[in-house]
Amino acid sequence: MGKKSSCYSSSTSIWRYLQPRYYIKRPKRLALLLIICVSITWLFYDRKSLNKGHQDDIVRLEEEVIRLQNTLEDIKGNMKDSTESIQNDDEVNKFTKDISIEDDAINIHRRDKVKDAMLHAWTSYEDYAWGNDELKPQSMKGVDSFGGLGATLVDSLDTLYIMGLDTQFKRAREWVAESLNFTKNIEVSVFETTIRVLGGLLSAYDLSGDKVFLEKAKDLADKLLPAWNTPSGIPYNRINLAHGNTNNPTWARGNSILADSGSEQLEFIALSQRTNDVKYQQKVEKVILELYKTFPEDGLLPIYINPLTGTKTSGTITFGAMGDSFYEYLLKAWIQGNKTEVVTFYREMWEKSMKGLQSLIKKSTPSSFTYIAEKLGNEVFDKMDELACFVPGMLTLGSSNYGPGEADKFISLAEELAWTCYNFYQSTPTKLAGENYYFRNGEDMSVGTSWNIQRPETIESLFYLWRFTRNKTYQEWGWNIFLAFENNSRIETGYVGLKDVNTGDKDNMMQSYFLSETLKYLYLLFSPPSIISLDEWVFNTEAHPLRIVTRNSYHQSGNEEEVFPRHLHGRKEGRIDYK
Repeated sequence: MGKKSSCYSSSTSIWRYLQPRYYIKRPKRLALLLIICVSITWLFYDRKSLNKGHQDDIVRLEEEVIRLQNTLEDIKGNMKDSTESIQNDDEVNKFTKDISIEDDAINIHRRDKVKDAMLHAWTSYEDYAWGNDELKPQSMKGVDSFGGLGATLVDSLDTLYIMGLDTQFKRAREWVAESLNFTKNIEVSVFETTIRVLGGLLSAYDLSGDKVFLEKAKDLADKLLPAWNTPSGIPYNRINLAHGNTNNPTWARGNSILADSGSEQLEFIALSQRTNDVKYQQKVEKVILELYKTFPEDGLLPIYINPLTGTKTSGTITFGAMGDSFYEYLLKAWIQGNKTEVVTFYREMWEKSMKGLQSLIKKSTPSSFTYIAEKLGNEVFDKMDELACFVPGMLTLGSSNYGPGEADKFISLAEELAWTCYNFYQSTPTKLAGENYYFRNGEDMSVGTSWNIQRPETIESLFYLWRFTRNKTYQEWGWNIFLAFENNSRIETGYVGLKDVNTGDKDNMMQSYFLSETLKYLYLLFSPPSIISLDEWVFNTEAHPLRIVTRNSYHQSGNEEEVFPRHLHGRKEGRIDYK
């Protein structure tokens, strides 16, 4: 037993020396120690003469070898993608350098697999859809879902940067500099263009400091600004980039959508901060002032708003589609302003909305799954969108400003909702979630709309819960969801969604947010908390991290000082293509 314990102790001692702070600059050391570890193993044991006790120790040693091999592969990947930065330690991408902090072998292995998934998705996009908005993997061709603004490319910039995929990032940067053009006679969604393209450019700028991204962001924002030229300040949701003509979708009966109109604030305020030009902030914050005038005590608003009068006309009250990100941005605008007095307004609005949220919380039978119902007038509907699975993360993020008892209640509710959202995945044969679920008496949950379009919201909440609680259960759940994507969505030419989570039939679309959000949140779920610290960064609704900057008041009219808070968040459309 002495020799067995000594040998195993040797391997674990070696492992302590194999931390990234050593191998970033000394990759040969790891390879040498790996060989030594294996040699020691076979020096002490002859397989032919092993008894059962010896075999148990061999299994443990082999597990250590596998971990070391995974780490070696991780180093090779870092060397391949960051050769130049390894040679010059001062230029090492801090997100790959700092990743050594508080890391472990399992997370290294899982992060590697997520990075491989990103490379597969990105390479497929490069091969078949370069410069297009999105890839149709089964057709092996690109499609311009958002007006031909390179949505997947711009959406992916910060993911590539954070993962240390420098070669891919540089190629994408060159396309942005040389080919990204906003003077196009096309009609686009103001919201989707803001969160994906404007948010992607601003995040790439904040991460890299490359001014080409800021210049492009300013150009795009100038093209979008006419959408806010309404009597109430509530923006129209669609605009022609070349001519500035605006309108709302016909199905909305002339109304603007709550989430769409209240979810551009993070991006436009960030642009004002970085350019020292208040016009962007002024436009989007007028929306918040308009809504604040008649903000209800329960903080819940219907999904339709009249852009001419500012009247909150009708529609469902929901934390799902068309309502979701409004509530998210109330919290995040407060965080983006560094939680100072000038942005307290947003926190107050958000806390009212959280009281309203609790009035929609219900339990299923027989298993008591906690879910968020929807409301139309006085009627409550026992339906919850997967989109609403961002709520556990939002509650977790917002819990810290409450007192200890109240904060614990919010974390507890977040954990209960996250368990429900995880079971949206686990309850189907494919282990991928449908678009929405119904809760009927005696029936815990049943899939309503049964497609899966690679949404990130559940993973996003697992990320926040893990960051705040350090409970590794959330990492395990995230890993299981990742494996379900690998088993069902990965094909030779990219990743696809499912037409039906019960049958596993595949669709023909790789959503831009799969690279921007789903894979990024998975990667960060298995990364040390120092990577994109929540003390320094706030994520927009498309998972683009923006630096937190202390807010200042400013003069809107030049005659009187106005203190404008900022705000909000929205849903992603997500397209389905079965062809």
